[in-house]
Amino acid sequence: MKEKVILAYSGGLDTTVLIPWLKENYDYDVVCVCIDVGQGNELDGLEERAKYCGASKLYIEHVVDEFCDEYIAPCVKANATYENKYLLGTAMARPLIAKILVDIAKKEGAVAICHGATGKGNDQVRFELGIKALAPDMKIIAPWRTWNIQSREEELEYCAKHNIDLPFKKNDSYSRDRNIWHISHEGLELEDPAQAPNYDHMLVLGVTPEKAPDEETEISISFEKGFPVALNGEKMKFSKILTKLNELGGKNGIGITDIVENRMVGMKSRGVYETPGGTILLEAHKQLEELILDKETLKFKKNIDNEFADAVYSAKWFSPLREALQAFVESTQEYVTGECKMKLYKGNIIKQGTTSPYSLYNESIASFTTGDLYDHHDASGFINLYGLSTKIRAMKKAEIEKNQNQN
Repeated sequence: MKEKVILAYSGGLDTTVLIPWLKENYDYDVVCVCIDVGQGNELDGLEERAKYCGASKLYIEHVVDEFCDEYIAPCVKANATYENKYLLGTAMARPLIAKILVDIAKKEGAVAICHGATGKGNDQVRFELGIKALAPDMKIIAPWRTWNIQSREEELEYCAKHNIDLPFKKNDSYSRDRNIWHISHEGLELEDPAQAPNYDHMLVLGVTPEKAPDEETEISISFEKGFPVALNGEKMKFSKILTKLNELGGKNGIGITDIVENRMVGMKSRGVYETPGGTILLEAHKQLEELILDKETLKFKKNIDNEFADAVYSAKWFSPLREALQAFVESTQEYVTGECKMKLYKGNIIKQGTTSPYSLYNESIASFTTGDLYDHHDASGFINLYGLSTKIRAMKKAEIEKNQNQN
């Protein structure tokens, strides 16, 4: 009986060509695993394609709800954003994919796991650190770092030599990654940062703001302990909320971001990300937090949020650091419960009111009228104490200048 290898399989050319390559170079029994994290119709026809190319079996693991509840939700609670722009759509999915690959490798008794990530990107690091964390003795095969194939054209030629006819064309499209949280686009004109994105050719989830309707869309999102639980007053599971927000946000030109980011491997890369539902969710969550969290916690949490985002981006999901950061974030979410109302209009998210039973906003204190809890006269003593160091410094400076002038 041949040894088995688990192939992380998307159904695209980059992973399909690996099936005959693994059989030729390792003589493995190839078991393909596709993890459904919400990529939609990209799953159509995968089993036929995998077996046609020589795979013995294909698993399709539907884990959208687990992805939303266990991986996306912690990132929402942390308002996780890498370099102030990237909402981590690819980065947050890779740990779950690595986990499923390891689970099936153990089930099948496989000796190796193979992935199709390139030697220039972040995903090779994310997949391999995830596998090492969960199965430290598992062999990992990364063909893009070892083989001689250098282009899409050469991949097609390799398949043709092995009598495999595939419905792929030469490189006339973007390199994309899609899940329920986002879709990313790289390649073509985006490889030149001086070029504007061809949005008419590119966008999948929505339209540009100028092509959005000339009317507003009103929505409300409810959270319980930082977790999204309802949309427009209707309770539903997180994955359904996100699906509906993607539709509403995409239609209104929300969440399109053109980014030049710093990859883990040391280079800069450019991509366009569509994250309509995620952009809306994070804005709503931030609105709720600013109403509920005290000043010191909110300020410190922003630092932790940045560290959490960096850990997720940098393949540190399975690390004590990520666990500790998440524990802090979770502790801040105990009272992040309430409803945010917003309007979506031509790429803009417009606040329409936020309510929470745990709001720290007190109208009797904050209003310009005099209330029972705040006496304007108290401000004098506060200012004297708060400004004491400033006053002492100014007095000392004046004393030094006076002495210098006398000399």
